[in-house]
Parts: sequence; C-alpha cells; structure tokens
Amino acid sequence: MTKKAAKGLGMNRRISRRDFVHGAGLMAAGLMAGGSSLGRAWAQGNKPYYPPTLTGMRGNHPGSFEVAHKLGREGVRNFGAPSFSDPTEYDLVIVGGGISGLSAAYFFRQEKRNAKILILDNHDDFGGHAKRNEFEIGGKTVLGYGGSQTIQEPSKYSRVAKKLLRDLGIKPKRFDKAYDQDFYKRNGLRPGLFFNKEVWGESRMVPINLGLFDDYLPLADTSLTTQEAVDQLPISDPAKKQFLDLMTAEDDRLSHLSLEEKYELIYYMSYRQFLEDVVGITEEEVFTVLQDVVGDFGVGIDAAPALGVMEYAGLPGREIAGLPEPEHFENYIHHFPDGNASVARLLVREMIPDVAPKTDAEHIVTAQFDYSKLDQASSDIRIRLNSTVVEAKHTKAGDGPVTVTYVQNGKTHAVTGKACIMACQHSIVPHLCPELPEAQKEALSFPERVPILYNTVAIRNWEAWKNIGIGALYAPGSYHIHTALDFPVSIGGYQHGSDPSQPAIVHMEKFPHVNNANMTKREQSQAGRYELLTTPFEDIEQHIRSELGEILGPGGFDPARDIEAITVNRWAHGYAYSPSPVFDETYDDWDDPRTAHVRARKKFGRIAFANSDSAAIALLDSAIDEAHRAVSELT
Repeated sequence: MTKKAAKGLGMNRRISRRDFVHGAGLMAAGLMAGGSSLGRAWAQGNKPYYPPTLTGMRGNHPGSFEVAHKLGREGVRNFGAPSFSDPTEYDLVIVGGGISGLSAAYFFRQEKRNAKILILDNHDDFGGHAKRNEFEIGGKTVLGYGGSQTIQEPSKYSRVAKKLLRDLGIKPKRFDKAYDQDFYKRNGLRPGLFFNKEVWGESRMVPINLGLFDDYLPLADTSLTTQEAVDQLPISDPAKKQFLDLMTAEDDRLSHLSLEEKYELIYYMSYRQFLEDVVGITEEEVFTVLQDVVGDFGVGIDAAPALGVMEYAGLPGREIAGLPEPEHFENYIHHFPDGNASVARLLVREMIPDVAPKTDAEHIVTAQFDYSKLDQASSDIRIRLNSTVVEAKHTKAGDGPVTVTYVQNGKTHAVTGKACIMACQHSIVPHLCPELPEAQKEALSFPERVPILYNTVAIRNWEAWKNIGIGALYAPGSYHIHTALDFPVSIGGYQHGSDPSQPAIVHMEKFPHVNNANMTKREQSQAGRYELLTTPFEDIEQHIRSELGEILGPGGFDPARDIEAITVNRWAHGYAYSPSPVFDETYDDWDDPRTAHVRARKKFGRIAFANSDSAAIALLDSAIDEAHRAVSELT
C-alpha cells in the first residue's frame, strides 16, 4: 500500500488503539510483583489497571501465549525453580479463568462454604473468550463483545445452568425489551451480499437474504424479488440460472429415498457435494459466492456438513432434498452489550464482593470494577492473571494434593491445592500433566479449536449504514466474511446508539481456514491458526479500514474520519472442536464413551477437567455444565 493510500484510510491517525498496538505497553508497565499480578499502575497516564479498555491486539494478546508455546511447541520443561511459593494451601486450584473456570469456583464454593480457591489465567483479563471491549467516544461509553456473545436459547438450558443464571440474577425474559427487536426494520436495515472490486471486478452490494440471518438478526425485508436480487449478482448468466434454481426450487430431488435415508445421506456429505450431486450445480461462480458464508463452522462449504449448513446456518436446499421445515431457534436476543463478559463479571462480583459495588444483573454492565481486588490475601477466592501454568502434578503418584507451577512476569511460581480443575483448553493439558495415562493424553490432544478473528470497530456514528440501508452483510472473497452493526441492546443504564448520529460498534468476523485443498477440519484449523498468529495488527487494520471504506463509502463513510478505535480479538484457539460427520467418527449419542471429549474428561486422581472442550461444543451452558460435573467429581 502506498503512503498516500494508507493516509486516505487513516492509517496515520493517532486513534486509541495506537497506545497499545501489540499490548507491549501493558507488558512493559511492570505490573506484577511477588504473588500478586494486579494493583499496580500501568503506563497510560497512571490510570488504574483496567484491561477492557485496551485496544489493538487483544484476545490471545502478546504476553498470553509465549510461555505456553515454549511448553507445547518447543518441549521446554524446565522453567526454573520457583522463586515464590504461595504459602496458602488452597482447597482448589483452577487453571483457566473463563466461564467454565469461574463457574467451577462458584459451584465448589457452594459445596464447601469456606473453601479457599485460586484461579490462574494466562491472559491479562478474566472471562476467557467472554471478553469485554470498552470504548469512550465523545464522553459516551460504548461496549462491544470480543468473543462469547450470547446466552443462546436459555429455555433449553440444563437445570444446573438455569439455576446459575437465576443465582446471578439474570432474567432471560428481560431481553425481550432490552433488545430493540424492531431496530433494523424501523431503520430499513436489510441483509446484504457485498462483492468487492478486487475479487469481483466491481464494488456491488446486493440486498439479498440467503437464509443466513433468519434466526440471527431481525433485519428488514428487501424489496427485491429473489429473481431481481439474483439478477444483480456479478456472476455469469448460467451461474445466475443455477443460483436462482437453488434459491427457489421446491421439487424433491431425493424422492426415491425415505426421509430417514435422506437424513443419513445428507448428514455425512459436505454442502458443496450436496450442491453438486443433489441440486446439480456445476458453475464455479455459485460455489465461490457461497464458499465461506458458513464461516463459524470453521471451514468452507467444501468441508462443512450439508445438513448442519441447512439446519443451523439456514442456507437453501431443504426443499430440494425433500426435508421438512427445520425447528426454529429461540429469538437470538439474549445478549448483554459486552456479550457474556457480563456473565463473567457477575460470577466474579458474586465470589469477590470487593471487586465491584453490589448491583443487579442488569447494572453489572455499567459497574466499575477494581482489578486490584482480584488477588488479595484476605480473600478466600482469588484470581491471579498473567499467570501461565506449566505443570500440575500430584505430590504423590496419582494421589494427594496437586502442586501447580506457573510463570508470571518471567518468574516461576508454585502453589498447592487439595484438588485441581483444568478449565483450560484440552490440547495444552497433556503438556501440563505429564503423569496422565497416554490414552487420555491422546484424547485430550484430539480437538483442534477453530481459530477466530472477532474485530470490534468503534465508529463515531452509523449514518452510512442508514444511508445504504444495510444492517449486516456477508462479503464473499473479502478478508472479513461477516460485517454487521452490533446488537441493539439497552440495559441497566446502558443505551445503544438508537439514532444514526450516535456512536456505534461494527463487528467484523474472519474464520481462517484453507478452501478446496482436501484438508480435514482439524488440518484447516491448524493452518488457520498459523495464519492468525503470523498476521500483524497493521495488516488486519488495513483490511478493516479498506473494507469498511468500500462497503460504506457510498453512504458517506470515511474510514480516516469515522473510525474512532479498533480492537482485534484474536482467538487462535477459538470455538471448541465439535466432531465433523464429514471427517470424524460420530455416534448417535453425543456423549458416547468412545468419543474423544468423554475419554479426555475422565478424572485423574485429584485432577478434574472442565471447559467447553469437555462437551465438544462452544456454548455458554456447556461451559457451565462441564464445570458442575468437574466439581461434583471432586466433592
């Protein structure tokens, strides 16, 4: 990119993300001393330590993964003798401060009211993927989510998960009003497919809904007929004809099969194979348009299961396959403005009351948190951040208390617990627990989490979105496959920008993988992870600015003027790995004892296993349920 082009995008602007482009300022601030990781001032005007306002590279931020990579990738086992040993013998040490780890602490405390619990996490903030992105724009606090975003279908939660929500004061029905369900329709914000000039030869927005938004966002209807929308696609006439057939055909092309046989066939084939073999699509342009719109599967349509794509993502083809109407999900409205970070905040405030004022679940959104209170000797429950565990081992072979060794601020420390819960991602556990049986290590190593890029862009207003009449879009061939105005949620004194002149959050997603290379889902996750970790912030920023400029430019958007801040939430190990019927052995019972996640979570001595990996599904309730199971195995 030329200097002139970079300046036009605002790459030269001193916006807030410049202060901590790679988190280097935080690491240089010398926060940590002794056994406490918090309570010090950090370099930015001597403000209190408060990670949610940090911009630049977040998620797996620099400083959070280097020690783990030395352990897991380089095989380093000796991090030096502990220079500090916590004198407290804890009843429970938890490795991982995400939703599952926090829930485990909560459940354990219910069983043992005076228990002493220590939570260790390698990141500079608690919550794991439930990450809060907080901005100040024109004197107004604007919130976004940097990971786990929703309490999805809470009516179907387990008894345990429902009770935890009630204990925390979360009332799912409250979101019926907190989420402005008429926002998109009232403002004429429709779904769109955006085709960029670099890939498609011209910039073109087509207001069309492929079904992707039906159970996700209550967008306004497009005034175009399906024929009119397809006619606007920048593809050849033969491709348009096949695309229209896919969108409108209702004839059952598997009528020679029983319904059970149809499900059996479609369950194991990819969506691309379905389009080829059942729908009869041959034009490559059709596949190119659809290739990555199922992004959160972690793969493209050549590797995503056809039945899952049609039932979960809503892509067309059910009528052609002769399948009945799918079960519709609950309205996708159960979001705090900072996603499930508010759930994490509620858990922390419940267990460490000094960290924030007592308030209800709605006002936790605007509550001020004092991070210096997370790791106090006077508290029975402590959260120690910036602490990467490198070993968890019984004091006696397979029995007795567990000694946990961790590295904090370059120094090795040790702590002992009567029990330990590994609430971190499974793939690192074999390196942390060398005494585990080899078969269990193999099962723990199986999942390859889906890498994710969740980018939160704070803009000074959303007038350009209003002007182009689009609220959310997919962009085939672009760096970010999905871009949308954030959920319109007002709760607990927090108000989203309901007027176009007000600040807003734009959410942009990328799921790095490799298309059409005959690679399994696990192999694609490995390749995507490498791409994610080797892409510098500046490259991602350039994509953000150029894409928003091209998409919203016709509505008057200027990326140099209108972007206030950028937070890149990089999750190299994102969604928990769910077995794919296209590549993996699957069973009728999700928790069949032969599955890797069930074999992996078997308690070993005084070490139990939680985290959504233990359920092989990336959902809030799974993380909660697995925490409860792990605690029940230890108490």
